[in-house]
Amino acid sequence: MINILFKNLSYKIVGLCFKTHKELGRYCREKQYADRLEKLLRETNIKYQREFELNNFKGDSPKGNRVDFLIDNKIILELKAKNFLSKEDYFQTKRYLKGANLELGLIINFHDSHLKPKRVLNIKYL
Repeated sequence: MINILFKNLSYKIVGLCFKTHKELGRYCREKQYADRLEKLLRETNIKYQREFELNNFKGDSPKGNRVDFLIDNKIILELKAKNFLSKEDYFQTKRYLKGANLELGLIINFHDSHLKPKRVLNIKYL
């Protein structure tokens, strides 16, 4: 049996991202997507922190690591508005997950004609 991390919460977040993309299209700036998404998160009563400094979450995390959204202290949400995602985007999210000791990150690139949310996992194997 496959265990999907934070299935319901991540489903809601991705749904709000699709709604944001549908409303704004694919040629806005990252901040515009973040502003709209923040409004939708507030309307749906999902707990979040925007532009969250990971050092505040976990004291030994390096300073300067700031995530776009920390959702319910469980999921890191990174927004992008660029032609394509790179390995650096994946590594950045992975670094954030390790620094915060969290298991799930989502990367959303709003510049794509069709959203393709990327799940990034930080699983500790026994």
